[in-house]
Formats: sequence, C-alpha cells, structure tokens
Amino acid sequence: MIRYPNGKRYSAKPSVQAPKKVSYGNRGQSLEDDLNETNLYYAAHDIAVIHKKPVPVQIVKVDYPMRSAAVIREAYFRTPSTTDYNGIWQGKYIDFEAKETKNKTSFPLNNIHEHQMQHMAAVQRHGGIVFFIIRFSTLERTYVVPLQLVVPYWQALKNDGRKSIPLKEFEQHAHLLATDYMPRIDYVSCLPSLESEETTK
Repeated sequence: MIRYPNGKRYSAKPSVQAPKKVSYGNRGQSLEDDLNETNLYYAAHDIAVIHKKPVPVQIVKVDYPMRSAAVIREAYFRTPSTTDYNGIWQGKYIDFEAKETKNKTSFPLNNIHEHQMQHMAAVQRHGGIVFFIIRFSTLERTYVVPLQLVVPYWQALKNDGRKSIPLKEFEQHAHLLATDYMPRIDYVSCLPSLESEETTK
C-alpha cells in the first residue's frame, strides 16, 4: 500500500497495452513509452540529456516471503511530484509535464495540479524552458504546448470558469508532433521556437 503525505491511499491505474502494433504511429505505445524511447535517442546522439524524474517514495513496511524477494506492503509519497521530465538541451534547463487524454474535443484541466503550475512558473522565471506534451490518444495527435497557453485557462478554472482547453487552441497555438521511427516524437525540434516565444515576452 502506498500513501500520499496526508495519509490518503494511492491507487495506481493499471497500464493499458494496445492490442495491435502499428509502425510509425502513436497506437501501440503510451506517451511515456514514446518519450522514454525519444530521450534514449537524444542521449545516444548527444542531442540532449533528459530523464523521467523518479517519484520520491518512503517505504515503511516490507515483507520477505522468500529469502531472495521483498514485497513492499506500505509506502508513502514523501512530497507531491512536480513534473515528469527534466534535463538539459544546448545549455538550457528543460522541464515538462506529459499528459494523455481520450477526449476528442478538449483537454480536461483536472489532469494538472496547482503545485505543478507553481513549479513550472518558477522554473520559467529562472530562465528554464517549460512546457507540456499533451496527447489526444483517440485522435492520435501529440502536441508540445507552451505554458502560456495553459495559464489563462488555469486561472479561469480557479474562478469557476471553463474546466478544459478546447482542441482548437492546440490546433492554433501548440506544436503538432509527427510520430516517426527514431526519434519517436521529436519534441526537441520545437524548443528553439519555444525559447524564441519566451524571449519576445
């Protein structure tokens, strides 16, 4: 059993395996799988060094049913997680959150948490490049989304406004990523334009 810092139980969602393997498409792999493969490609070709952040967990109860095996029975998240990935690209600190939705017309904001927005805003103030990678899995579309696109919708949500970002906002203001063999989703190719958008603000 794993618990949050406030003692509430954490229920992990089981990973879903797609029934088919499709070449050069989003189907068959999760966004996390695609990002991890992409990051391995970037590291192998000296393009960027970006890793998935480990989740800080404190183990409080372990059983040893066998001499060579241990089973964790109870654990707690030490602190709330911030974002999924971070690293460095051309001397710039990179920090981003990856999200998936099956919704076809909008992205639900309840997928994002207050502490994540605060963290990303702080990184941006200190000169880092921050963004979201959001996949509409049913539509098989993956976008690199500037933080600035999310902020006004997040602020409106806190004032009892709209609870999602419409798809048209992504189509007009985000960067649609093609899916290829290697790298799977070349999000680094969008970073120069994200950096340029930051410097013009």
